[in-house]
Amino acid sequence: MREASSLARLQQVTTLGLLACASAWLLFHWSASPLRASAGFLLIVLGYSIFLGLEFIALRFAGRSDPAPRPRWGELARAWAGETLMAPRVFCWRQPFRWNEVPDNLDPAAGLQGRRGVVLVHGFVCNRGFWTPWLQRLQAQKRAFVAVNLEPVFGSIDDYVPLIERAVRQVTAATGMPPVLVCHSMGGLAARGWLRSMQADARVRHVITIGTPHRGTWLGRFSHFSNGRQMHLGSDWLGELGRYASPERHAGFTCWYSNCDNIVFPASTATLPGADNRLVLGVAHVDLAFQPLVMDESLALVARL
Repeated sequence: MREASSLARLQQVTTLGLLACASAWLLFHWSASPLRASAGFLLIVLGYSIFLGLEFIALRFAGRSDPAPRPRWGELARAWAGETLMAPRVFCWRQPFRWNEVPDNLDPAAGLQGRRGVVLVHGFVCNRGFWTPWLQRLQAQKRAFVAVNLEPVFGSIDDYVPLIERAVRQVTAATGMPPVLVCHSMGGLAARGWLRSMQADARVRHVITIGTPHRGTWLGRFSHFSNGRQMHLGSDWLGELGRYASPERHAGFTCWYSNCDNIVFPASTATLPGADNRLVLGVAHVDLAFQPLVMDESLALVARL
């Protein structure tokens, strides 16, 4: 675990700044119009949900020819509501303020040898705090784990190879066994980049990806950052990654995906040929990682391997 997280500092400033602006608006306008004051406060605090709504509308139309089931408007509305509730927990609390709440578990005195360990790899504009509910469960199961911080935040996905390499070495040393990699969103591409760069297929037992844009995402076209551009549909980087791929290699992957993923769409771009591709209906991008079905079955798979 890194001793600092630049993303945590950035999200601390963003969260506190938004709350300060919203509170200032509320106090300034309250005496003149409590209704206007309250409306402005809610708009500042919940304005992100408007952008989420636009993403859900875009996925509805961008995925019209995708083989995954096309979401109904009711499904999209429920997914939007779920993501509206989940996003502040992750981006305004766990990541900025509680990112190191659960430390990596590599204690040699904890009886970790011979029990499968886990390396957790988060996605774009996230840090290890994303995984807190997972880390708590792994800790209760007395499993070795390392949750990486992928930095530089807006660098190339290839920059993350040494971080994953170090984490895999640490968990392997603690358990005597190749670990399982659990990855959300861009983290799955970082894991695949590590596998390709280090020729590391034999050093990992299984890879679980959750909402990973294995073949890119429609939204990648709007990014101005290196890692964002690499996730554009049909990017050169994804093409190079695809050359280190085959159904036989992908047999070691489990890929969770959703027809209501507001970040990775069209939906089937989150699947791999030859992998165990598991569709979850009606769940948004961040919320997908914390669905009981996804967590329970993924952790049960770790226990079986």
